Amino acid sequence: MTKQDTSENQAKNIFLGIGSNLGNRITNIEMAKSLLLQNNINFISVSNYYETPSWPDPNKPKFLNIVLKVFCKLKPLELLKLCKIIEVKLGRKKNYKNSPRTCDIDIIDFDGIVLKGTLNLPHSRMHERSFVLFPLFDLKKDWVHPVKKTNIKKLIFSLSNKDIRSINQI
Repeated sequence: MTKQDTSENQAKNIFLGIGSNLGNRITNIEMAKSLLLQNNINFISVSNYYETPSWPDPNKPKFLNIVLKVFCKLKPLELLKLCKIIEVKLGRKKNYKNSPRTCDIDIIDFDGIVLKGTLNLPHSRMHERSFVLFPLFDLKKDWVHPVKKTNIKKLIFSLSNKDIRSINQI
């Protein structure tokens, strides 16, 4: 007897962050969403768009970011590989760290799994980034960091006033 492919076999608390600060940022993000859907990454919910200054150099173009809550059949490293393929399809080049880019897709949290190595889960700096925390809060107001055991409200309140003031919901 073969195991039936039901939604119970799919991870349901996966959060992906998508950002863009080159070209038509909304189009880039919408194209990334379309490519995820074409690869059976199904959306449960989508956050609002948020605009923030580029980090670490605020003189670079501003970023537009969203977070998606998705479910899929992929394992974390398979999902990471797919995200990297989509980034390249959308014109991402291997430049210096934190350089402007057409598309950046990060796995923020994968069902609460904790990993260190090729892929760090949850995302290693997500708790310091307004452009992750605010859209994640849109989707899951009771989310708790799997390592820090801190809820998202406390993480948001721990951001600097500058970070909080510099983010704008679009």
